[in-house]
Amino acid sequence: MLPDKLNHVDYHWYVVRTKRHQESKLVELLEKQKAQAKNILEIYAPTHTTVNVSQDNDDKRKPLFAGIVFVLATQHALMSFMKEHSQDAGMQYERKKEKGERTRMCVIPESQMRAFRDYNENYADKVIVLERPYSDYAFNTKTGEPNEIVRVIDGPLAGCEGYICRFRHEKRLVFQVQGFEPGSWLTVSCPKAWDLHVVRLHNMEGDRLSVGTEKGRAVDLLVGFLQACGYGDRTLPMLYGIIDRLAAKPSLVSLCKDLHAQGDVALSRRLAQMTGKEAELVINLVRYERDNPGYVKANWSKLTLRPFLTPTSGVAMDGGKTEVELSHKNFTEIVRKVDITEEAYQPSRQKDETITTTYYAHIAFLPSSSPTLPVGKAGKGMEGLEEPGQDIIFFANWDGFLQAYFLTAGKANEKLVAGTVETVRDGTANTEKLIESFRNYAPTLYKVLTDAGSAVKAVRDFKVGGDTLDVLAIKASAQEKDAAKDKLIQTCVRICKELNTTNHLAVWRRYLRTVWLHQ
Repeated sequence: MLPDKLNHVDYHWYVVRTKRHQESKLVELLEKQKAQAKNILEIYAPTHTTVNVSQDNDDKRKPLFAGIVFVLATQHALMSFMKEHSQDAGMQYERKKEKGERTRMCVIPESQMRAFRDYNENYADKVIVLERPYSDYAFNTKTGEPNEIVRVIDGPLAGCEGYICRFRHEKRLVFQVQGFEPGSWLTVSCPKAWDLHVVRLHNMEGDRLSVGTEKGRAVDLLVGFLQACGYGDRTLPMLYGIIDRLAAKPSLVSLCKDLHAQGDVALSRRLAQMTGKEAELVINLVRYERDNPGYVKANWSKLTLRPFLTPTSGVAMDGGKTEVELSHKNFTEIVRKVDITEEAYQPSRQKDETITTTYYAHIAFLPSSSPTLPVGKAGKGMEGLEEPGQDIIFFANWDGFLQAYFLTAGKANEKLVAGTVETVRDGTANTEKLIESFRNYAPTLYKVLTDAGSAVKAVRDFKVGGDTLDVLAIKASAQEKDAAKDKLIQTCVRICKELNTTNHLAVWRRYLRTVWLHQ
């Protein structure tokens, strides 16, 4: 019979079982055999992977995997060792998945073992093994809202994905660690999630930003249709009328027929062309309006320029165009197609992927030929746009976000914008913690707010006809207008993405809903 060469010459990480509390004895025997014989290369008994327990005032350490030792060896060498030196030890076998399947020894892939050791040697003493399954931590148990999903960027946990969960007064990262059996996992929590370098992933099944923009997307969809159909100053009255009609009779078919009969043919056609997803958005808004009469009027009482990023263009883009202009009474709106790529995660499938979504950037400009070129009032050191001249000013609507920002002042403003680290007490020692500031987590916004050389400025009370808006704006000559337009859109998109991908600055992500109507 031919010898089994694989078992003689191929090295694998095997799982060896022994009696509880006999791990150290087995390791000692293996180390002696390793020194005297070949083909047993490494022994790993993670005895420092423990949960500290208190008994009789003495701290004791209890192995996480009781009776388990990992050995890098050939199968032949390991089996020979156990036969000759350790009758109490045995190889761990995989469970049979199908009837008649051949029993196989449990082998740990090298990459998996390396990741386990990195985790074990750097974080094991800091984590708590959780009893509940990993899926239970997808939602906040008190509010029912989905917890943030993040991916660790660097360090021993690089690539690890998990939920940011609150445990009493502390935020922890909850994630999974591969068990020693194929397909087995442990759910663990790591403290001081604040200190980890992570990027926030888009939760495809319940992103807070997307849920928070649902009603805004429905209103914006209707506003876009109305403006594209040329209703101008009548846009808001028409919006309120449509909402009231649907609240009384929630039928889009009947609404389209009524609009067509009264001469609003173009609008009727646009509404009839809505996708099922768009129609569902509108009907859900109408249901909310019916339960909360006056909601739409109270929250959309003013309309100057649509939010910067929306899922719908409003005006049609024919012939493969990526940009169109729409004339308004006091300015010209530019609508440009923008594709935004995000790292996304599906909690139910525990699967992550990269998705690209088409949005539409809305900016506007005031032509240099305007006899009354509006002049913005710069705030918090944002000088540079207040001088009148013949230049064109491009601007984007960041009203809700910047209103909240301009309300911060003094030390609070300094900390929010330019803060770096602060000293906090951690047990008996002082440690430094990164401050939730724009400088640390939204560097593009930090530059706009602080750099005198930044072309894009944050402008307070920018006059647009009879209205005022807080905007991000850029001034350019007629020759530089295309470059300035691109600069403003690119800067605004970068700010949106930076705010949306950090798990910090949660308050400012909430204000971001007024700027980016996230799908």
